[in-house]
Amino acid sequence: MATTHVKRAFRYRCYPTDAQAAELSRTFGCVRLVYNLALAARVEAWAERGERVGYGATSALLTGWKRTAELAFLSEVSCVPLQQALRHLQAAFVNFFAGRAGHPRFKSKKRSRAGAEYTRSAFRYRDGRLVLAKMAEPLDIRWSRPLPEGVSPSTVTVSRDAAGRWFVSLLCEDPNVRPLPVLDTAVGVDLGIAHLAVLSTGEKVPNPRHERRDRTRLARAQRELARKAPGSSNREKARRKVARIHARIADRRRDFLHQLSTRLVRENQAVVVEDLPVRGMLRNRRLARAVADAGWAELRSMLAYKCAWYGRELVVVDRWFPSSKLCGVCGTVRDHLPLHVRTWECACGAVHDRDVNAARNILAAGLAVAACGDGVGPQRSTPGGQSSVKQEVVPTAALVRGGPAARPRGLPGQSVIVPRR
Repeated sequence: MATTHVKRAFRYRCYPTDAQAAELSRTFGCVRLVYNLALAARVEAWAERGERVGYGATSALLTGWKRTAELAFLSEVSCVPLQQALRHLQAAFVNFFAGRAGHPRFKSKKRSRAGAEYTRSAFRYRDGRLVLAKMAEPLDIRWSRPLPEGVSPSTVTVSRDAAGRWFVSLLCEDPNVRPLPVLDTAVGVDLGIAHLAVLSTGEKVPNPRHERRDRTRLARAQRELARKAPGSSNREKARRKVARIHARIADRRRDFLHQLSTRLVRENQAVVVEDLPVRGMLRNRRLARAVADAGWAELRSMLAYKCAWYGRELVVVDRWFPSSKLCGVCGTVRDHLPLHVRTWECACGAVHDRDVNAARNILAAGLAVAACGDGVGPQRSTPGGQSSVKQEVVPTAALVRGGPAARPRGLPGQSVIVPRR
């Protein structure tokens, strides 16, 4: 089986000395300043002259800025992170013009991520010792897991989070990532709040509710922060305490989602999920906190890249598919099904658990469309957004009994959007 060459980032905690921390902090500030100056120059050139300024022009501007008396301090830090900031800005504009992202925004000292990226010419890595440019000693890194044997990082990113923790991320090829053996199983996943995920097999994954477990501690820390005088050292201490609680919640949530997504990918050849409108659901004041705590978008992102890594299929069902209201036995769709109704009986006599039935319908819809080869997404040119291939509502049980013929087809790791019916 061929090895998949995957660029993978390995993230570790690091503990720089006072001198190293000061040097990194100066670098972070210079990176932020160069990014903002280049962004301002590009915006001004477009507004005044209708001119698009690219990476080459901003690189020439950086050379000029270093020669001025006001910005001469830019020469005191490594030039590589500054050049990387200009490349990141160029990539941001490319994504903006392609419609994949919004217009680049200016970086803030308080709200933006503090980080700097070093390429091969700006660091030296040998035998587990990493020395960055402008530093005489290696960083004190906690090697929680070893790097793949025989590889060296191509890029090193050093960052500091809001809680004051330092991290170093090493990007390198991981030869251990390879397609897993092909299986004959597929699973539908219905995401929720009472249970984080309900599988088509009937298994219900409990929702850990990490934010709720620390809600009392977080509220107390936030009240203490609100009482501190702005600009005081005590306020900074209180702010870091709040940030540490948020970091603890995020770390525990991320660890749980990694375990769940890895298990789903390893045990199934195809994973079918629903395209939930998470951004819209966060506007619901009653559900926003619980939806944000569940981490649905992060789970889907993990499933996407892990399926691509290990040769699995990720099928995404359209958000308007009536998975909860559709009877998986006779195919009847109920007109109305309130959220508080967790078990319902169809006119055909079948009694459904709302979430399990939705997961099985999601699986059936994903297998049906992938098997007939109907590509992706609703056809917007067709009235009503109907799919290009006529679809019949097939009972879940019939699809499950279909065996290999009902399995998804396509390239390994392909993400398929099931059309709206």
